[in-house]
Amino acid sequence: MGWVTTWTAAPQLTEPGNMPPPPYAGQGRVLAGATLRQTLRITAGGPRIRLRLSNAFGGAPLPVTRAAVALPRGGAVGVSGILPETSRPVTFSGRGSAVVPKGAHVVCDPLDFEVAPGSVLTVSVHLAEGTASGDLTSHPGSRTTSYLAAGDLVEAAGLAGATAVDHWYLLSGVEVAAGPGTAAIAVLGDSLTDGRGSTTNGNDRWPDQLFDRLPPGVAVANQGLGGNRVLADGLGPSALARLDRDVLAQSGVRRLVVFEGVNDLGTAEPDARSRVAADLVAAYEQIVVRAQARDLLVYGATLTPFGGHDYDDPEGCREAARQQVNDWIRTAGRFDAVIDFDRAVRDPADPRRLLPAYDEGDHLHLSPAGYRALAEAVPLELFR
Repeated sequence: MGWVTTWTAAPQLTEPGNMPPPPYAGQGRVLAGATLRQTLRITAGGPRIRLRLSNAFGGAPLPVTRAAVALPRGGAVGVSGILPETSRPVTFSGRGSAVVPKGAHVVCDPLDFEVAPGSVLTVSVHLAEGTASGDLTSHPGSRTTSYLAAGDLVEAAGLAGATAVDHWYLLSGVEVAAGPGTAAIAVLGDSLTDGRGSTTNGNDRWPDQLFDRLPPGVAVANQGLGGNRVLADGLGPSALARLDRDVLAQSGVRRLVVFEGVNDLGTAEPDARSRVAADLVAAYEQIVVRAQARDLLVYGATLTPFGGHDYDDPEGCREAARQQVNDWIRTAGRFDAVIDFDRAVRDPADPRRLLPAYDEGDHLHLSPAGYRALAEAVPLELFR
């Protein structure tokens, strides 16, 4: 058996508005004396698991006092209760605690804990000392409810009076031990992959709904990051900067979907649209070269419409750039395959816009039905 990434949350520096609420952050140490309980839905299953805790953007070492995994009450996402009889302690190099250096991550010891495909896992972490920096690693766009409580409650059946937060902190990946036929597909994307417009605790982002269609033995690593760009840092490092960590360093990844670039076009000055489009094409080529060097198959997804959104300038310069980029994705032959998300969700009566039934309301992001349309637009023969 080999290790395969079965769940991911792309790490980034936590913005002030997404920090843990008082008393878990503020003056002095962050998360001191707290238990952090988080749920996540894995994709591929297996008899053993490993957790990845990240301090990639932390400003100081991260002391993890104790951690455990368990099954959530009712098998549900976003609940604070666990089934205590399923709780298992996590160790790091044989020890019950670990210190994650600044800028690093730590992978826990293999844990005999069988998980079924598509099941939900609860991870509880206690940080007695907290961290001495206000810079904290997280994934703000979790679309999943987590819980903070005072004290060491790692194995507690419930967390009465806990503070609910719709973010993931510190946890960036889960791996499963799987047979030789199991592999992962990583998705490099922005908020459209991170799931803005999807249902909190509903797991109806398009990568979630794609997993529900996939044949057995395919894991999905959602590395979407809200506000992300390909060419420049913004909310999180650029796609070019994070490719190695978020894709190439992930265990068992054999395929990559690249669905990103709309934020590059939307934040560019309209008169710079041709240059930005050309720069995006060059960046895609770099991603393909670097991924194929690791023997990954790379699939390019066309950029979806944003007519009516703030990105849509009156002169249509950014729309022209989107068409320029999409034409290259479809015709250049640089990707191993093309997934035409644009065609899947655009309004046939006005192709510059999303189909109204798929529009979350801001004319850029999709509703759960729109994300289902993206998932259904992915040809399943790409994974056989």
